[in-house]
Amino acid sequence: MIARYRDAFNASFSEERYRAYVDSLANQCGGPIEFRLSETPCFFPAALMDDLAGAARDMIGQLLGDEKYRRAAESVIPSQFRIPNGEPVPTFIQVDFGLVRVGDRVEGRLVELQAFPSLYGFQMALAETARRIWKLDGTSVFPNGLDQAGYLKTVGRAIVGDHDPAEVVLMEIDPAKQKTLPDFSLTEKLWGVRAIDIREVVRDGNDLFYNRDGRRTRIRRIYNRVIPDDLARTGIPIPFDYRDALDVEWTGGPDWFFRISKFSLPWLRHPWVPKTMFLSEIDEGGRVFRPGDPNWLLKPLFSYAGGGIIFGPTEADIAAIPKDQRQLYVIQERVNFTPVIETPFGATQAEIRLMFVADAKPGAGFAFVLPLVRMGRGRMMGVDHNKGLRWVGAAAALIVEQPSM
Repeated sequence: MIARYRDAFNASFSEERYRAYVDSLANQCGGPIEFRLSETPCFFPAALMDDLAGAARDMIGQLLGDEKYRRAAESVIPSQFRIPNGEPVPTFIQVDFGLVRVGDRVEGRLVELQAFPSLYGFQMALAETARRIWKLDGTSVFPNGLDQAGYLKTVGRAIVGDHDPAEVVLMEIDPAKQKTLPDFSLTEKLWGVRAIDIREVVRDGNDLFYNRDGRRTRIRRIYNRVIPDDLARTGIPIPFDYRDALDVEWTGGPDWFFRISKFSLPWLRHPWVPKTMFLSEIDEGGRVFRPGDPNWLLKPLFSYAGGGIIFGPTEADIAAIPKDQRQLYVIQERVNFTPVIETPFGATQAEIRLMFVADAKPGAGFAFVLPLVRMGRGRMMGVDHNKGLRWVGAAAALIVEQPSM
């Protein structure tokens, strides 16, 4: 987006340096990266990041400050994911924006928001590696004057709390088989927290344990990376019940996965939020969208990573959803994001994730600690919609302070 950086990068790009970037990142992660890394970082003005962060905080504040919303969100948590000693506010929130050009300025349009952890270890390494390999002086990895030491302290506190990292676990289903394994590896490297399979947990009364290097080790805190949708879909047996009064702390608990999610979209009032309504609330005789219109999306509320989205839902698509399940879907107006990143293969769209963590002081709000970018020229940012394309995929969001006019 910033011409002097973009033009210079495109002119100096080489496959050899890109390979050095990928190899360096894989070495830091201890193995290959199974998702696509874009050939280029993205360069964003600090003022745009400030605008996005301000909008995101407005939206988070709307939801957490609305008692009617809080009661409604509470009602959609499935009984098996209701934690009696969960977090009073979410520890982690991700807010995703697509970019659109409006006149002579660039604005965000909300894609979705989710109270669930993201790639806090991997994305920092990706951005710092891109900056180092390409010698991108004058750019910043972190927003608002944050540096690496501050980032590691803030995120580490959110993950570990006041515990010995050996007594904190990153819990997932088959972590070694997940595409997010590079993030798990870096989480252990940076904060000492090891990834374990949820099925490896051992329960003894209300205490939980795991095997760490041959020693039975108490679990005091769980950094939850188990997506509830995956647990329900796989049907795997687990050695404890979320509803029990276990003597363990949760960070990123599964209850918040439901409270702040696509369920939140119809409740938000902000010019950057596309029109969204629950499928159950659509008037059969006077719909605001025309069935089959590609400018509308049908989304399940609690799938992850874009699963189950239908473009231009037809009458048949809607009829296939039983009426007693329609409150679990939304109809959303589709926003055509502006391709704002110039690449040798054409202008490319960018979706920016703002990664927040709760401030350590109660009631102090949320700290925006890192941006994450996905680039794409397909109809969505996911891998399946960008197969065979270059200069797309996961990218660094590097921030540039521009002189005031």
